[in-house]
Amino acid sequence: MVKPVPVPPELVGFVRDGGKFILAGHKEPDGDCTGASLALASALRRMGKEAVLCSAGPFKRTEIKPYERLFTAAPGEAERRDARVIIMDCASPERTGDLETRIAGLPQAFIDHHSAGVHPGAGAVVYLDPEAPSVTVMILALIEALGLEPTAEEAEYLLFGFCTDTGFFRHIDAGNREAFASAGRMVGAGASPKKVFNAINGGKSFNSRILLGIQLSRAEQHFGGRLIYTCEEYEETRRFGLEGRDSDSLYQLLLSAADVEVIVVIRQETPERCTVGLRSREWVDVAAVAADFGGGGHKNAAGFAVPALIADLKPRVLSRFEPIFTAGL
Repeated sequence: MVKPVPVPPELVGFVRDGGKFILAGHKEPDGDCTGASLALASALRRMGKEAVLCSAGPFKRTEIKPYERLFTAAPGEAERRDARVIIMDCASPERTGDLETRIAGLPQAFIDHHSAGVHPGAGAVVYLDPEAPSVTVMILALIEALGLEPTAEEAEYLLFGFCTDTGFFRHIDAGNREAFASAGRMVGAGASPKKVFNAINGGKSFNSRILLGIQLSRAEQHFGGRLIYTCEEYEETRRFGLEGRDSDSLYQLLLSAADVEVIVVIRQETPERCTVGLRSREWVDVAAVAADFGGGGHKNAAGFAVPALIADLKPRVLSRFEPIFTAGL
């Protein structure tokens, strides 16, 4: 049975003793990072505290675009004065991107459910639970530890993040009944699974369907079909833009192929830089692979970004998986 890590008393004290908070998450936020920030900001304001929502962006995903206007990329001196920082969905200041220098020197707390890339710095308060299905589950626990119940709006944000990271429960394995209990409390507080599903899966652009078809047509099988590789060229990035991407659908479709264990997607973000998304079905730890390239994530979902061209990076990434599949024979 998976047991959640209790909210550290030091974190509860960190929140109770502060009057102003800068809430931050990793660059290129997703629904879990965004939902956690929005829910905690609302709870802090109900406690009479000031909460400043910050993100280095960019807000690439369609479902989080409506919330971009609520975040600032550059907190000013007035916002920084006497503030404490709570960083969610990552446990390293470097992962906040351009925000790192703007929050340096302020008291910091980290709330994260990733096992890789944990570098909080000296003196930071850390709430880490690698078994938690989403950081929003941990934010729910913190809200409750502060003596509050989530409002319907907060519960909606929390369920939004939960469903983002669990793929609507697809990634939850046996024994994790606490995950369902947390989701049940969110729904009991007023969150609508139907509304959250439509927010995450609806509203996709026509360009996203075209790009999805291109990526599927380019897919290659490696290691006897256990790894599927595809890519997005720079010209396609320019043509379709960030709104043309639907990574979740791409991974889901490719992972449904028989015998596949790993998906590798390389994108030429700029003429000099690539991002790489990694997904695995079960036993391959793609976070360990991502860490070798300076990235991180979960066992079954990870990624990294490096200066490179697709043609040069592809053989490097595939060669990293060769001993994994050789050992797995």
